[in-house]
Amino acid sequence: MSGVLAGQSALVTGAASGIGRAIAEAFVAAGAAVVVLDHDPAVSEDAARGVGAVGGVAADVADEDSVVRAVAAAERQLGRVDVLVNSAGILTQSPLVEMPLALWQQTLDVDLTGVFLMCRHVVPGMVSRRHGRVINIASQLAIKGGTSLTHYSAAKAGVIGLTKALALEVARDHVLVNAIAPGPIETPLVDGISEDWKRAKRAELPLGRFGTPEEVAPTAVLLASSPGGDLYVGQTLGPNSGDVMP
Repeated sequence: MSGVLAGQSALVTGAASGIGRAIAEAFVAAGAAVVVLDHDPAVSEDAARGVGAVGGVAADVADEDSVVRAVAAAERQLGRVDVLVNSAGILTQSPLVEMPLALWQQTLDVDLTGVFLMCRHVVPGMVSRRHGRVINIASQLAIKGGTSLTHYSAAKAGVIGLTKALALEVARDHVLVNAIAPGPIETPLVDGISEDWKRAKRAELPLGRFGTPEEVAPTAVLLASSPGGDLYVGQTLGPNSGDVMP
């Protein structure tokens, strides 16, 4: 298949819906062989069929044993992982002064530790082959914060910090690590946020609207491609409706 990602193999987490699914679909359209990962095996397989992926694997990204098994399964299907997209995440809402520790910990476990574990078990293969791309999905809230979203903002800020540090470690091995920090996007993840919060957020945005997953996916294709993505090292790109202007 022709395309800017022809010959590349990609593993996309959180790919059953939202941004992850749009990226998986865009990668397939660009010629990549893709395995999608989600927490539920049936959902993952259904998503794989829906986007035209090679296959689907299941994992709890916050559990190391689960990640190890899923990465091994993906590598069996793909032969190798050239591009890793970390899009799996959760989003809940609570003021910090009322937030249970369990809610804080769950968000950090999935949204930050999950990125660490996926990188920990995929990046060594990239380093050994001296070729790879890692794309971590952060959030503009990592940069500006969000009311009742301290746990999510902190986790995503951690993703940006992890991205920069890992980029420094592996760039000379020809593994390029970058992040995408979307603004509010119309996804199932955002459905659980209150309408009052979403109404206020729309009013803040220079574009006056949330984005769609399909408007984020091309940024991931750029970062995964060559020569388009060849000079991006530790960067955070922001398709965010103008919510953050670095």
